[in-house]
Amino acid sequence: MISPSTADTNRCVYKERIACKMSTIFKSTGVSARSLTLLAHTKNASINLRKVDLLQEMLSLHTHLERDGCNRSKTLSYQYRCYSTSRPRVTTPNEDRYLAVTAKRNRRSTASDLSRQLSSATGTTVSRQTVCRRLGHIGLYARRPVRCVPLTATHCRLRLAWSREHALWTPQQWSCVMFSDESRFSLQSDSRRTFIWRAPGTRYHQENTIERHRYGGAGWLVWGGIILGSRTDLHVQSVTMTGHIYRDVILERHVRLFRGAMDAEFLFMDDNARPHRANIVDECLQSEDITRMDWPAYSPDLNKIEHVWDMLGRRIAARQPPPTCLPELRRALLDEWCNIPQDQIDNLILSMPRRCKACIASSGRHTPY
Repeated sequence: MISPSTADTNRCVYKERIACKMSTIFKSTGVSARSLTLLAHTKNASINLRKVDLLQEMLSLHTHLERDGCNRSKTLSYQYRCYSTSRPRVTTPNEDRYLAVTAKRNRRSTASDLSRQLSSATGTTVSRQTVCRRLGHIGLYARRPVRCVPLTATHCRLRLAWSREHALWTPQQWSCVMFSDESRFSLQSDSRRTFIWRAPGTRYHQENTIERHRYGGAGWLVWGGIILGSRTDLHVQSVTMTGHIYRDVILERHVRLFRGAMDAEFLFMDDNARPHRANIVDECLQSEDITRMDWPAYSPDLNKIEHVWDMLGRRIAARQPPPTCLPELRRALLDEWCNIPQDQIDNLILSMPRRCKACIASSGRHTPY
């Protein structure tokens, strides 16, 4: 007489063999055998005796379907779902592809818009969460678009030509270029860089809000210049930059000193802002023998000092306590400008060959910098 433990062992071995056979069948028909594997390893063997018999029936059913030439995939899929504990998918693979193609054609469509389009096209109604999951399976996620300056075909052509001209410059050549620009810093920054810890439902509590004016509030206009191994003093003013201020303050007090300390290979880079291209500025540059570097319009990604302004803004935002008035903001700007490590500025300048190559690769369009 066979003992109960031996009978249970024989049943387990028998179920393992049936599961292996059905796995082979489902591989040939394109159906997953996940539930069969779980069934074969179920601890309670007596409960699954009937299921083993059903597996045998499915095996014979597959043999008849293969002999009769029927569509065995759909029938076996139906039989397989009868014993599945997971929720069936609402969408078919074709509907998933429809969502992907529609999202790629119009990337500004919301998940609700895609759900409505799918419902009108196929009659299948899904939630916006389902749309997000389906798109996430192919690597599409909802993200904020990057803000960039508008570029025309002429801008792209000039940017591409400039990058090709300077792509092979050596670090020695870039060391003679001074990059300069202006930026504005306000007491009430709108960078949205600051994060807070809050509980759900407390978004509009007083301790979780930051009050700021829509126009940004009062602040300072700053100018600075960077060069390999050094930098200018930070110029801070409260008024708008004009051609006269640019000539009398920026060129006379800052740029001219660096030109005198360097040889004739010194190049001064500034963008195409209107005060920079005034006639009195051009006359001053000629009289001081300062060579201006040709610069393509709408190219902030090629100017390394934009990253320096970002470093300065992060340092100001991290100060504790933060500046609360204009004099405190002015002192903070001057202090943090001097505290920026020079090696970080040098690394930005030495990245110019990579920036040029990135601009060439994008045919003069926007770059990741």
